[in-house]
Amino acid sequence: MAYEAAQVKVGQWTASADLSSKQYHFVKISGNNTVTVCAAITDVPVGVLQNAPASGGAAEVCIFGVTKVVADGTLAAGNRIGTSADGQADAITAGTDTTVTTVGQALNAASAGETVEIFFNPSGARAA
Repeated sequence: MAYEAAQVKVGQWTASADLSSKQYHFVKISGNNTVTVCAAITDVPVGVLQNAPASGGAAEVCIFGVTKVVADGTLAAGNRIGTSADGQADAITAGTDTTVTTVGQALNAASAGETVEIFFNPSGARAA
């Protein structure tokens, strides 16, 4: 089931690399007004990429709200979400994944490679 909800987006960032295959991946700030895909579980996502820009293109990023993100593994509705080492959504286990920043919660279930709807809420981010 897809959810319809408002998002807060930023559209004035630039892709610092080719992100044409990274739509619905977590991104981080990589320099002045630029973003790139998260590349470590310890990265702190600024948002979820909504489009697929080439290097130097405009990157549209959801920074708050309900968004799709690609699942790294099996996710269940209600899982706390952080980034995987390749910018995909990964379930976070409280008390175990202490170096991972929790940035959302899964709204439905998904398998690896599928898109899952999450509530992206970086204001509530904290180490698990």
